[in-house]
Amino acid sequence: MAVEHVEIERKFDVDEAFELPDLGGAPGVVEVREPVEHALEAAYYDTTDLRLARARVTMRRRTGGPDAGWHVKLPAVAGARRELHSPLGRATKTPPKAVLEPVLGIVRRAPAAQVAALRTRRVVSELVDADGRVLVEVADDHVTGTALPAAPGEAAVVTTWREVEVELVDGDEQLLADVAGLLVTAGARPASSPAKLTRVLAHRLADADGAVEPPAAAPERAGKKKGKKKKHRHAPGTPAGDVVRSALAAQVRALQDADLMVRTGQPDGVHQVRVACRRLRSTLAAFRPVLDRTRTDPLREELAQVGSALSSSRDAEVALAHLRDLVAAEPAELVPGPVAARLQQATTRDEQAGDAQARKALNAAAYLQLRDDLDVLVEEPPLTEAATRPAEEVLREVVARAGRRLRRSVEAAQDSDDAEALHDVRKAAKRLRYTSEAAVSVLGAPVAELVSTLKGVQEVLGDRQDTFVTRPLCVQLGRAAFAAGENAFTWGRLHALEEARCQQAERDFWLRWPELRSVLKTRSK
Repeated sequence: MAVEHVEIERKFDVDEAFELPDLGGAPGVVEVREPVEHALEAAYYDTTDLRLARARVTMRRRTGGPDAGWHVKLPAVAGARRELHSPLGRATKTPPKAVLEPVLGIVRRAPAAQVAALRTRRVVSELVDADGRVLVEVADDHVTGTALPAAPGEAAVVTTWREVEVELVDGDEQLLADVAGLLVTAGARPASSPAKLTRVLAHRLADADGAVEPPAAAPERAGKKKGKKKKHRHAPGTPAGDVVRSALAAQVRALQDADLMVRTGQPDGVHQVRVACRRLRSTLAAFRPVLDRTRTDPLREELAQVGSALSSSRDAEVALAHLRDLVAAEPAELVPGPVAARLQQATTRDEQAGDAQARKALNAAAYLQLRDDLDVLVEEPPLTEAATRPAEEVLREVVARAGRRLRRSVEAAQDSDDAEALHDVRKAAKRLRYTSEAAVSVLGAPVAELVSTLKGVQEVLGDRQDTFVTRPLCVQLGRAAFAAGENAFTWGRLHALEEARCQQAERDFWLRWPELRSVLKTRSK
């Protein structure tokens, strides 16, 4: 079983003549221990088209040093990289199945073989505090990297350099910054490559358009909000086909990142896979004037099947979490019996079943083929003649069409008592939102305002839809509690609270609709 390690470090390029400064003066450091030298050898594995490297993932088999074994380094998030460590084992020519499993959504059915070898003479200095805790490790590396021939007849490419890595152990990020400042003052420079392998394979990574991956779409309803980033804007007159291809590339990348979340046990991973599938389906549907639908409609159907396969586990996860929060907020006298314990047991069972179900769906041959097909879609999109038209014209038409679809759904819901009518409104609002998000890079602030308004509406209708899962769950768990001789009062109360939430969400939507209708009239023309 892989052991997870979170790596927070900074890398610096240094010349051969560079000398480490006195690091004992860093705040909180009372001793710099005697340096220890290690001889490290690492074999790096990837597919022939370097899928892992392009996804900012590295896989290596390292010998020598205190952390010998198989290492899979995942993309950095907020300055930290997760690293999965597995024992060396006997495999040397190809990575073991257990090592490959977390990145199966990237390599898929392509074989992974050795693409590079690194030899490193590492001298490690530990910075410790008064209690003897290691706060930071400073590694002075002399590296010889060999990129193996990519094809018969090609020559290996050898690169040598020296770099210094500063890695947090038990210190804080302020100390990391202080030590980094001392190194920069002494002549070190921020590393030109984020990883050793990137430097070794630079000539191959630069040979294809996919060398730099597009940014993924922001996670939906997943944690704290981050500071706003400057959004990319397409130049006026950009062909519609270029904009659509860019949007598809970002969404395919988002699906890959979400897939990695699921396979490495990250919270919200299943939800993000479903969101990525929905965005792709909406984009393929909305941009039918630009894309040959005989090629894209089958992909939409396959994406729908993936989302459907994951829906039950995700819906139950959200429902149970919400019910636990409700129970925690209730006065103790209104929660007789082991209600919280029963919810926790249900959550544990659901997590285990949901994880198995998600992995089964993402390991299926049909899903892996879909991922290959989506890569082909991005590389060679089936563009129509309309793809050469200016993006501004096409995107205005596409957004307006999606807006009309939403208005028709709302009109149908106004004249219907069917609970599904507002669910259809929610789906139409999602399609308009995703379509508009793809158009922001061309149409700018007016459409961004529409997206903002749609988010609020989508949240309200999402809350409503969630109650169609929580209410049957209350009935199911209440019956089980009653059969076990427990007091079922709380389950009936929770059901009533969820009925009230549904009704309030419906009222909130109709209160919001005039504002949304006004924005639609002015922004989606």
